[in-house]
Amino acid sequence: MRNVKGAGRKGLLAAGLLATTVLAGGGFAWSATETPATAPLGLAPVVNQAGFADLAEKVRPAVVNISTTENVDQTADQGMPNFQGQMPNFPPNSPMGQMFRHFFEGQGQGRMAPAHALGSGFIVDPAGYVVTNNHVVDHAHQVKVTMNDGQSFTAKVVGRDEKTDLALLKIESGKPLPYVAFGDSGKERVGDWVIAVGNPFGLGGTVTAGIVSAHDRDLNHGPYDDYLQIDAPINPGNSGGPLFNQSGQVIGIDTAIYSPNGGSVGIGFAIPSSVATKVVAQLREHGKVERGWLGIAMQPLTPALASAIGHPEAQGVIVNKVMADSPASKADLQQGDVITAFNGEAIKDARELALQVANVAGGSDAKLTILRDGKQSIVNVEIGAQPVEQAAAQQDESNGGAPVGMALTSLTHDAQQQLGLDPSVKGVVVARVTPGSKADQSGVQSGDVIVRVGNDRVTSPSEVSAKIHAAENDKKEAVPLLVMRDGSTYYLALQLGKA
Repeated sequence: MRNVKGAGRKGLLAAGLLATTVLAGGGFAWSATETPATAPLGLAPVVNQAGFADLAEKVRPAVVNISTTENVDQTADQGMPNFQGQMPNFPPNSPMGQMFRHFFEGQGQGRMAPAHALGSGFIVDPAGYVVTNNHVVDHAHQVKVTMNDGQSFTAKVVGRDEKTDLALLKIESGKPLPYVAFGDSGKERVGDWVIAVGNPFGLGGTVTAGIVSAHDRDLNHGPYDDYLQIDAPINPGNSGGPLFNQSGQVIGIDTAIYSPNGGSVGIGFAIPSSVATKVVAQLREHGKVERGWLGIAMQPLTPALASAIGHPEAQGVIVNKVMADSPASKADLQQGDVITAFNGEAIKDARELALQVANVAGGSDAKLTILRDGKQSIVNVEIGAQPVEQAAAQQDESNGGAPVGMALTSLTHDAQQQLGLDPSVKGVVVARVTPGSKADQSGVQSGDVIVRVGNDRVTSPSEVSAKIHAAENDKKEAVPLLVMRDGSTYYLALQLGKA
């Protein structure tokens, strides 16, 4: 910060705004006779900030490194040459002959090779229950947990929840393990100190500090997005690691970063403990998460729509479709109804209603406040159990959406070599980006490899296109892409709204 001296000081003094008592810190004190009418905003300065050493020392034993192994078919969709079963003639003992013989012996058979990944986690029960991200252990056939003291255990996956990107593991140590407890993320204020502990780039036990930057961030990962935004540096490998408040309670699970270069730029996201505690409890008890289901497609209530139907505020959702034989259908909800409250709590948008419905157990009764034909009424509905792969409350399913401006091609074996990628890498190559398009404005570049769209892995151009079009049909403003570029992976927010 620039320090202003000389004329500025004289000018302020001449204006009678400052007294002449100089503080040790270089500022000025008000004289007893010139008390300001109002006090400036702020708190008393903290002298000799203690830091986070004591806190880090207490919680690190409960934070673990997670490594996974997944078998990957190296021959599938790799564009390998086909010699129709005829091996070329090479001189005896030729290195080329040995290489081709190895190829022909394996041709027609899926050649599986292990792929490894790293992440973080934390112990929440002395019996050995470990919380991490679903994407850390998804598709893994072997999971290893390494403690802060170097002990390693093979872990069993108790349950996974793709919609919130959480997973629960279990290790058997034969003795009680150090553990940490969840706190209440809702009590953490913007500006509160937090520390992240994890395994970035394989560097186990790394501690970083920052603040809560915001609550209720929606990354368009799914219908239940509700992230804490933090500026504590987190990087690849931090996924699944705990975010602690100053009392040593876990108030978030580090999950994603926004980054133009693959590393931390001070914008990280953590699943709040208010979400995680409920999911982890269900995973431990049932091995899966059961959510409530209403059975409607809906869209936001815009100011124009609100004015058109005579609703004084642009808050709530308008029912676009009622699914047959759904709880909404049985309660006689109708297309065009505006839902303004759920169990007496005002609803601002579709995401808020989806979260509210999801948190209600199937078979429970709920009250919907609706507006129909200009009249407000209460509708009683028995919430159903969410069917597999069915959203609790879905966004508009109407068709439409402009192309995002990128041409895609398969990630062949040749493309892997050209891009310097490991054979285990799966994804779809961006062959071309149209200048000025949504893809271009979102930071997508030619040569990027799209690994995931949202939480879903993709291996073909048709899969990427289908998921992007589905997001457009759901009226999402953006969809997250997990992209590999220059050997590093990071998320881009592919904008789907008007360019």
